[in-house]
Amino acid sequence: MSERSVSKQKQEKRWYTVQAPEQFDREELGETPADEPDQVLGRTIETTLGDLKNDASGNNTKLKFKINEVASDTAYTEFIKHELTRDYLRSLVRRGSSKIEAYITVLTADDYRVQIQPVALTTKSADESQEKAIRRTMIDIVRESARERTFEDITDSVVEGRLSSAIYNEAKTIYPLRRVEIQKMTLEARPEEVEAEEEASVNVEE
Repeated sequence: MSERSVSKQKQEKRWYTVQAPEQFDREELGETPADEPDQVLGRTIETTLGDLKNDASGNNTKLKFKINEVASDTAYTEFIKHELTRDYLRSLVRRGSSKIEAYITVLTADDYRVQIQPVALTTKSADESQEKAIRRTMIDIVRESARERTFEDITDSVVEGRLSSAIYNEAKTIYPLRRVEIQKMTLEARPEEVEAEEEASVNVEE
């Protein structure tokens, strides 16, 4: 291929401005190039909450978005993942204290399936029964929160720290806690995907 042909191909690529969902105020996430709009669909973009909100206190939180719509030269996204950085999680762990984790898969009020992973850190080493009670509390609160909230609402609750605060306030009565965080939240399936899985399951059982 001649240099002129390569140059022409580069010139034909179009740049699309990628926007966060409305719940994140349509903030610009960056740009992505493509020959055709369809090539942009499905691409993922990762940023930090700090960059999105222009607030350095959010630099420990990573957010991932997936492009699901293209109009003109703008690519729109949906939120698919919230995750704390490994360095930040490591900094929370103290010698002589307990780290209690849970992995909870739930359906939101509008039938999105998400996995939420809270982590509680105690001031000193808790015994097995106390750890079990704290984990049970985390699971119950996450399940109740998801059952009562839409996917957008539960996302806001995780990103803004309200869900971790609710767990902290309840679980600290079991054993003194130093910190509670939601270390990860992942979108596993949208309502139409959940419905398709349920229909397939019914067909198999029949």
